[in-house]
Amino acid sequence: MGAHSLTDKDSIQIAHSAAIAPLNKGLGSFNRVLDAAAINQLDWNLLCEDLSLPTAVLYQEKLLHNLNWMRQFISAYGLKLAPHGKTTMAPRLFHLQLEAGAWGITLATAHQVQVAHAHGVRRVLMANQLIGKQNMNVIAELLRDPEFDFYCLVDSADQVDQLGAFYSLLGLRLHVLLELGVEGGRTGVRDNLKLQSVLQALSRWQTAIALDGVEIYEGVLNGESSIRAFLHRTVEVTRKLAQENRLRRAPFLLSGAGSAWYDVVAEVFSSAGFGDAVDIVLRPGCYLTHDVGAYRQAQERILEQNPIAHRMNSGLVPALHIWAYVQSIPESQRAIVALGKRDAAFDSGLPVPALYYRPGSLTPQLTPTHWQVTKMMDQHAYLQIHPGDDLRVGDMIAFDICHPCLTFDKWRTVPIVNADYQVIDIVQTFF
Repeated sequence: MGAHSLTDKDSIQIAHSAAIAPLNKGLGSFNRVLDAAAINQLDWNLLCEDLSLPTAVLYQEKLLHNLNWMRQFISAYGLKLAPHGKTTMAPRLFHLQLEAGAWGITLATAHQVQVAHAHGVRRVLMANQLIGKQNMNVIAELLRDPEFDFYCLVDSADQVDQLGAFYSLLGLRLHVLLELGVEGGRTGVRDNLKLQSVLQALSRWQTAIALDGVEIYEGVLNGESSIRAFLHRTVEVTRKLAQENRLRRAPFLLSGAGSAWYDVVAEVFSSAGFGDAVDIVLRPGCYLTHDVGAYRQAQERILEQNPIAHRMNSGLVPALHIWAYVQSIPESQRAIVALGKRDAAFDSGLPVPALYYRPGSLTPQLTPTHWQVTKMMDQHAYLQIHPGDDLRVGDMIAFDICHPCLTFDKWRTVPIVNADYQVIDIVQTFF
C-alpha cells in the first residue's frame, strides 16, 4: 500500500481531549502521537467497549474494496481521478487515494487546500472560484512551492481581473479552468456572451493567469438527458477553445463528475475524440465510504446501465458506520439511542440501523428490518421497534448513514477497524 497505507508506521497526531474522547480507554485528557504499532499495543476493540460511543467507525476491508473498485472503473475509461477531499478532509485518506493512483485531490476552499498541502498533497484542483484577498494570499504562499500543482475556477471577467491584478503584483502565475454552468444552477458561465467576456479578461492577464482547461459540475441538474446535453455542450466549448489555442496546458484539462453521475461523465468525455491532447479528470468524493442514501441509488443505476460497472460484478459498499448505545426503552415500540444530529448527517435521510450487538455475545447481528429511526434531536435518536423485540439498554447499534460529507465533519478522529473490529489505525479530520 505504500508509505501512507492503513497499517503504516508513520506517526499520527491524536487531537486534544475533546477530539480524542471517542478513542479514550482510561487515558485521560492529553496530546499524544501514536503510530500503528502503538495503536496495536493499546489493543482497542470496538466490541469490547474500548471506544466511547457514539463514534464513527471505518472498515478497512470495505475502504479498500471501494478504493480498488473506483480505480478499476476509472482505468477502464483511461481517465484520471481527483477525489473530492471535502468529503472526509482526512489527509490519511487523501494519501491512501493518491497511492492507489489518483491524479490529485479536489478541494473547495483555500483553507482546505492549505490543509492538504501541509500534509504533503502536491496536486490540487480547487473546484471553486478563488475570491478575496486573504484567500488569494493563502494560495500565493503555496504557489511559491515549485512542486505544488494547483488549479482553480473562473467564471466572470470581474473575478479574472481581481486575480490578475493580485497575482501580477506578486510575480506569480495562477492556473485556472473555465467553469461552465446552467440556468438555475450554481456557478459557471451560462452563455456565449459571458464566455467571451471571460476570455477577453484572460487575454488582459496572460502573464498572471493561464487558462488550462474547462470544468463543470453536472450535479446541479436532474435527469440524465439534461446532464448529457450539458456534457456535450462542454465538449464543444472545450473543442473550440483548443482550436483557438486558448488553452495553455498540454495536455489541457477537462473535468467534471460528482459522486452520482460519474459514469455518464466518463462515457461522454472519453468519447469526445480529444485523444492524448486532454487529461480528463473525474472528481467523485463519496465513493470511498459510500452510503445508503442518494449515492446507493445512484450506484444501483450505474451497475444496471453502465457496461463497465456491470462487468465488474460488484459495487461500492458502505464503509462508514456510527455506533451508539441504546440509552432507554421508555415505550414498548420506542427505544432511545444515544445518537443525534451532532453525530450523523440528517439532511439526505436519517441514519439506518444496520447491526446490533449485545456486549459479551459472539458477533454483531443484522438488525430487524422494521427497526427505523423516525426522529433525531441533538444527542438522541428515536428508534421505532416492535413490542417484544430482544433489545436492552446498553446494546450497541451500528447505523448506516445517508450523507458522508455531513457526517465526517462531525468527527475529529475516526478509528479504522479490521474484520475482527480491532482498531488498526486512526484517521484525523481537519474541517
